[in-house]
Amino acid sequence: MSTDTAIKEYRNPAGGWGSVKAVAGILIQEHVALHGSAILSHQNKPDGFACVSCSWAKPADPHLFEFCENGAKATAWEITSKHIDPEFFARHTLAELESWSGLELESSGRLTAPMRWDAVSDRYVQTSWDEAFAGIAKELRAMDLDQAIFYASGRASLETSYMYQLLARMYGTNNLPDSSNMCHESTSVALPKTIGSPVGTVTLEDFELTDCMFFFGHNTGTNAPRMLHQLQEARKRGVQIITFNPIKERGLVSFANPQSPLEMLTPGETRISTQYHQVKIGGDEAAVSGLCKLLIEWDDAAQRDGAARVLDAAFIAEHTEGFERFAAAMRVMTWTEIEMRSQLTREALTAAATEYAKARSVMVLYGMGITQHRNGVQNVQMLSNLLLLRGNIGKPGAGICPIRGHSNVQGQRTVGITEKPELAPLDTLKKLYGFEPPRNKGMSTVEACQGVLDGKVKAFIGLGGNFQVAIPDHHVMDDAWRSLRLTVQIATKLNRSHLLHGEVAYLLPCLGRIEVDEQASGEQWVSVEDSTACVHGSHGYADPASEQLLSEPAIVAGIANALLPHNPHVNWNEWVGDYAKVRDAIEQTYPEQFVDFNKRFCDPGGFHRPIPAAERKWKTPNGKANFVVPDTLDEDADMPSGGPDVLRLMTTRGDSQFNTTVYTLDDRFRGVRGTRDILLMHRDDMAMLELAEGDEVCVSTASNDDVVREVDGMHVHAFDIPTGCIMGYYPECNRLIPLWHHAKDSLVPASKSVPVRLRKSAPVDVRKGSANSRGNT
Repeated sequence: MSTDTAIKEYRNPAGGWGSVKAVAGILIQEHVALHGSAILSHQNKPDGFACVSCSWAKPADPHLFEFCENGAKATAWEITSKHIDPEFFARHTLAELESWSGLELESSGRLTAPMRWDAVSDRYVQTSWDEAFAGIAKELRAMDLDQAIFYASGRASLETSYMYQLLARMYGTNNLPDSSNMCHESTSVALPKTIGSPVGTVTLEDFELTDCMFFFGHNTGTNAPRMLHQLQEARKRGVQIITFNPIKERGLVSFANPQSPLEMLTPGETRISTQYHQVKIGGDEAAVSGLCKLLIEWDDAAQRDGAARVLDAAFIAEHTEGFERFAAAMRVMTWTEIEMRSQLTREALTAAATEYAKARSVMVLYGMGITQHRNGVQNVQMLSNLLLLRGNIGKPGAGICPIRGHSNVQGQRTVGITEKPELAPLDTLKKLYGFEPPRNKGMSTVEACQGVLDGKVKAFIGLGGNFQVAIPDHHVMDDAWRSLRLTVQIATKLNRSHLLHGEVAYLLPCLGRIEVDEQASGEQWVSVEDSTACVHGSHGYADPASEQLLSEPAIVAGIANALLPHNPHVNWNEWVGDYAKVRDAIEQTYPEQFVDFNKRFCDPGGFHRPIPAAERKWKTPNGKANFVVPDTLDEDADMPSGGPDVLRLMTTRGDSQFNTTVYTLDDRFRGVRGTRDILLMHRDDMAMLELAEGDEVCVSTASNDDVVREVDGMHVHAFDIPTGCIMGYYPECNRLIPLWHHAKDSLVPASKSVPVRLRKSAPVDVRKGSANSRGNT
């Protein structure tokens, strides 16, 4: 490894002085030390702005500083004083910028003017908004309707998202993939079949009433750090927190509250997890099966002995179907298979099941470590099965809680961003706006990528995000991407997706959520939905990065006005002038979900959308909550298991990262400094492969197709992770994930469980260069 990198075990708690130092560092790095501190005081406050990163719940009575370390980084990143003006692009061709890292691109600052790619000079050149809208409309009108993709990242507001889906459908397509396709689509497919709801049932108030929590596949200290306040308070009440995760993540081990003078001035910290089970990658389903098996067999014994039931028999009888078939499947499952697949002992699972059986109200919380697997849908259904056994859905302090990773990824689905026509209120849209919406299924993210490869897709409009870097197989996609006729990117900062352009390409800079949005009726508010289905208002405080920026609603309206024929039922300009009119339209479209939308969305704590399952109203075809029997515990039967040299890779984010945005090369909680070119693995696996600490390796996918997928120049490091498992960073390792390697039914890329092999890197011949190249991600 290079001399300027270091890897050292991090023993301190999450939060504490490490968090304070990191926040101060990012504010200084972005040249907004004083200004940023003032802006942060409004973050996640009822009269302020919703964080642009995670979507964790926002309390009605917030802390003095209601932001976490990563939320502060996201804010500083957006309000940076560094700007990219047209002169920047005059100095750099796109071919040159492709050699820059993602960190270098985004660190250059905020985009400030609408740009169009010039093929002769290979540069973005400044254009006018009117020309951009007219050029986009001209290209879209010249192609078949289903050749265009309207992608949305998870940060767009409810107002923008509603307008965007209406634009796409009035144009004539349901091609509305979004970032949910890459993360929690497994949840959206699984839960409607089990409890009749595509989202979780837990509210912030349930944290005050629960007496036991189970965490699966989530790094709370990095991906939803504000939740640590609720977990700390729960632990002080004696709540049991039982965690299943391949790696001991610091946020779920211990926490020191940066807002507590006592904890900051003393060695004080709170132990978070009372049990921590390092499950094998892909072994969660087996672990949950073991828990269910124990509970069912204990209940069988209780009935034989005339003792109190372990399961909630009354709830099961009244509210569920499929229990007997599920119980029979669990009874015949062997401990040999459960222990082999989970790499956990029966004794360890017994300890966890014992706490579950004792608790009155249990919450299950999970992240993408559950959903991004081939069996991702089945994983979620097993968590639902576990909760149903003791009636832990639809009562205070209990429920299922998928922890969404993006600020409004759940909300944009609520207002119609979906490729599935059955999930959109098409008849209502037809009635309101006097047009015939398309009824055919659109393309998901994976299907859109395949469409690009097959030549079926000719246009891509991206409402935020870094699509080409976030997807699997992006090195395979690069050449196909350049064959697109049209690419449009709506963004605040420059990223690699903006460099992989079509024959006609526009880069359109927008206001960020933190910036003041002045329209005809005055300063505007927008709305977002958090992970608990609570809707909040958001109001910008920072001055716009440029006078030439338009808001996201204004850009969507500009495209619509140029593209669509006149419709007397839609006045796009009026909506841009007053976002309250968009909220009125949302309420008309979804009257049960958004009653008195404009009156309630700025209330402290926001308002909760009704979730029928939380009231034990099951919106399933049979009107019941359903137990689902797993097909198999084999995580990936269609990928080669190989021999002992095949390891299972999971990709992960670092603590200085939000999605594809990397703020620094450090990952404090894992003790990594100055690099992301590492693989963390068990020392026994290193010994088996005859690898020493810091050895440089090439990692390749052990797949059955003929595509070469490998990343060279990685360094191995011994780490506390189950044998047979290996961890690498996202998105650097995305090229190892085949596009077809996705969750069954939901098509979520299975990036948490990829079979790989390692080999020592070929020696570098300084005359010829390296034998392999990791490429720019």
